Amino acid sequence: MIAAARPQVALPSHLATAGDSLSHGEPVLIYDAPDREGETDLVVLAEHATPELIRLLRKDAGGLLCVAIPDELRRRIGLPFQSEMLELSESRFPALAALRRQDLRYDARSAFGVTVNHRTNFTGVPDSDRATTVRALGELARDAPVLNDRELTHRFTAEFSSPGHVPLLYAAPGLVLERKGHTELAISLARMAGLSEAAVVCEMLGDSGGPRSPVAARRYADIHGWVFLEGREIHRAWPAWSG
Repeated sequence: MIAAARPQVALPSHLATAGDSLSHGEPVLIYDAPDREGETDLVVLAEHATPELIRLLRKDAGGLLCVAIPDELRRRIGLPFQSEMLELSESRFPALAALRRQDLRYDARSAFGVTVNHRTNFTGVPDSDRATTVRALGELARDAPVLNDRELTHRFTAEFSSPGHVPLLYAAPGLVLERKGHTELAISLARMAGLSEAAVVCEMLGDSGGPRSPVAARRYADIHGWVFLEGREIHRAWPAWSG
């Protein structure tokens, strides 16, 4: 976690159960909203990543496996958004000006940042490689509160290289009060539960190739005994928790 103080507000039981599941290395399913992406993500706390969990996300979810981190951590390390990197390169590579999207249908901006591999990886693609990368990111987020900015940045650059096979997503500073993507939903849930603030998120796809329906995603969660949350549950709980 990043912030030092936490309001003493009890979470609704469903969210508390979700936080407990994440803390024990179990996936949680989060559906954003029908008027946004309309997608359910499988979410795992990054510091608990294993090759088996990465394989589960790859096979049972099937979308893009990313790691969400809070804006505070991004700023302390000094990481740019992908859109900023494109903008800064436009003078040298004019085609990037046309590629840089400013018309996302589901949101005002993209959360994508840099992509990384752990320096011990070979290619970075196998489940074991990505688990190493993801777990190290989670451990970095876990340890961030006791590191100064110089130590934090040094550890990040010493442990990771870029480009890599794990995209980072940066949460908005105001979390779900500012943006309601899975990046913010996952980090808001982790923060409310008092957990390390780095989460693996991966979209669940259906047999048609499109997003898995919330009904099918909920059924999947029930079969495995995992928590299924709707984004609005996190939205409702956040104001009371954050004060």
